[in-house]
Amino acid sequence: MTTNLPSFAEAFRVWLRIGCLSFGGPAGQIALMHREVVEERRWVSDARFLHALNFCTLLPGPEAMQLATYLGWLMHGVRGGVAAGLLFVLPGALVLLALSLVYAAFGDVPVVSALFLGLKSAVLVLVIEALLKVGRRALKGGVAWGTALAAFLALFLGGVPFPVVVLAAGLLGLAFPQAFAPAAHGKAGQGADSLLDTHLAANPGYIAGLAPGARRAGLVALAMWIWPVVLLRESGGVYGDVAWFFSKMALVTFGGAYAVLAYVAQEAVEHYRWLTAPEMLAGLGLAETTPGPLILVLQFVGFLAGLRLGGGYGGAVAASALTLWVTFLPCFAWIFLGAPFVERLHGVERLKGALAAVTAAVVGVIGNLAVWFALRVLFAELRPGILGVEWPVGASLQWLPLALAIMSAFTLLWRKTGVLPVLALSAGFGLAARLAGLA
Repeated sequence: MTTNLPSFAEAFRVWLRIGCLSFGGPAGQIALMHREVVEERRWVSDARFLHALNFCTLLPGPEAMQLATYLGWLMHGVRGGVAAGLLFVLPGALVLLALSLVYAAFGDVPVVSALFLGLKSAVLVLVIEALLKVGRRALKGGVAWGTALAAFLALFLGGVPFPVVVLAAGLLGLAFPQAFAPAAHGKAGQGADSLLDTHLAANPGYIAGLAPGARRAGLVALAMWIWPVVLLRESGGVYGDVAWFFSKMALVTFGGAYAVLAYVAQEAVEHYRWLTAPEMLAGLGLAETTPGPLILVLQFVGFLAGLRLGGGYGGAVAASALTLWVTFLPCFAWIFLGAPFVERLHGVERLKGALAAVTAAVVGVIGNLAVWFALRVLFAELRPGILGVEWPVGASLQWLPLALAIMSAFTLLWRKTGVLPVLALSAGFGLAARLAGLA
């Protein structure tokens, strides 16, 4: 069997790079992943990238982490999916564990927040760049543009959950497939020269060969998730509560971490009394400044639960690891069990209209995430306004993030500087401004 795919070692290095640089929540993470595997390396086509993202958007859990797992599986089977998923989570988890230890010992550390402020400002530019490129390639025709706009408005103004928007778009495309025909997957010019597509053309049975191993891995992931939860739940104590509570969260985190954070805060603060409300906010701030999915804030909650009730720092680390275990193992199960089936949809002509409509809606989803992220990077204060939407207070515009974003746009888009130097430059200026008393 011929292969045009990158080696596992090469892919491992790229997934590690993505995991270490995945700041900015799902919008920034998807933008970075698209830049690394679609634009720069041409491992995956736009069509297949968006096809995978469509599926991951429908799942509970962090869609960007699941997208990495899906793409890793496509290129190197189960080991590729496991490596991509773990490397997406582990760097941020280790950083957050270190920051949790520092927070528990010393309280908030302003220098850390200043360093990551520069990173988030640069990531904002990555998000905008990816949104423009994905939209330009995925939106073909007025109906597709209208669907993307409707998805954005439903999310931004209506507060409609992500899966509902994506499902509605899929039903629209299924009912009127010809309306989305110009945007259908597989059209010329949408990345037919990617390494994965070339490999699939030379090896038609490749996906079918990956499917049995994926199903076995998915069932193993389910067993590794459920049995510890059952055993710990029966034994009681803080670890049983942590395992049970965060397993429930893993099943209901549709649309990202913010969809359930209010419930997590209420239960963890008022019911379990694992931490205080100010500590919950501090944990959210730490999670926002680290790479990896924002849902890592649950790790901080589990850490403090173990610290207070599980026996000092050793108990805190154990509860933190348990939280990660029950939060992310289900993500591997959903991908390995579902991806083989989803990949077969590429060959079903009657569903291409539905997939194209979902692709258009996903552009609106990314646009909503980009606006949400931009408002929180550039403005210090947001207030509820029309339709309950949070609008920025003009006077709270922060000049330093704005200046860093403009600088990053200049170096990244005009000078074509690489991502890593741009991130380092922006982070360095953010730290220097804090040390100079300007932030």
